[in-house]
Amino acid sequence: MPQEARLADPEVAQQVAGDFLTGLRLAGTTTALVFGSHYARAMDIFFAAAAESGLRITSGLVVGDRLLREDLHTTPERALAEAAELVAKWHGVGRLRYAVTPRFSLATTEDLLKVCAQTLVSAEGLFFTSHINENTDEIATVSDLFPQSTSYLDTYDQFGLVGPRSVVAHNVHPSGAELARLAETGASVSHCPSSNSALGSGLFPLAAHVDHGVRVALGSDVGAGTGLNLIQVGLQAYFHQQLQPDGYPLMPAHMLYLATLAGAQALDLPTVGHLSEGMQFDAVQISPRSGSTLSTVLGHANSPADALASIFTLGSDADVAQVWVDGDLIE
Repeated sequence: MPQEARLADPEVAQQVAGDFLTGLRLAGTTTALVFGSHYARAMDIFFAAAAESGLRITSGLVVGDRLLREDLHTTPERALAEAAELVAKWHGVGRLRYAVTPRFSLATTEDLLKVCAQTLVSAEGLFFTSHINENTDEIATVSDLFPQSTSYLDTYDQFGLVGPRSVVAHNVHPSGAELARLAETGASVSHCPSSNSALGSGLFPLAAHVDHGVRVALGSDVGAGTGLNLIQVGLQAYFHQQLQPDGYPLMPAHMLYLATLAGAQALDLPTVGHLSEGMQFDAVQISPRSGSTLSTVLGHANSPADALASIFTLGSDADVAQVWVDGDLIE
């Protein structure tokens, strides 16, 4: 949180925005749902930089009014007004869209969540994102803070925040009822394996999500994760499943789907996510350095599946040569 508080300084916000967007491009990411800043000025700066970058970015002002540093707190009135200004200025501009973003139920009162619900219906095509069921201590505290709610998911759902344009991060410890409700509403889960491992949050129950018909895509959660590169995140997702007796047996094609089309579906981008006829040309050129381990292994690949497995096992930012978004080369 100390680093987040530094974003109150416009010069710091400008630097961080540029560094982050450059990092996305170098990692081969064309499209991202980005957890924003608590400061409206910083979000204005970020959206301006995102528009200039050419990447597809969905993001929004993060709001909280308890259990945070005092300088990160807002009020319902201010949150509503600041979000309205950002939505009017940036939502739907170029490749930008706005996401209503309460930090998580732990840090937001009912009054603030009610304001988030007002913002969500204030314009067409807005998204909702937040955290859910990341660790057991957090779940227990949220239950104490919302005694009238039946679950962590219900703390959002009771305000109308859960639907097909909702993306909740983590969901490491869901109940069966929550999984059923996520499937019923068409909401998506952002699986952040490197973050879950780093924080010791637990192993993601992908099989349970699949069994309930819940949409899942990959997320980096770079605040606690190990980087922005979804190739490396995909490998971590594979490890999570291998470590569970009832883990979902991920193949290379599954990992590619989670890193591409699944994310596009979660972000309601029907013409993005694969390279079939009629789709927008979003593409990443992987070109490993001659003599590198990845280059050598790719040279001995016996099939496309072998080649894809090699990329997920050994690939990194260093292997990303070029990135295109809707046919535009991003530089």
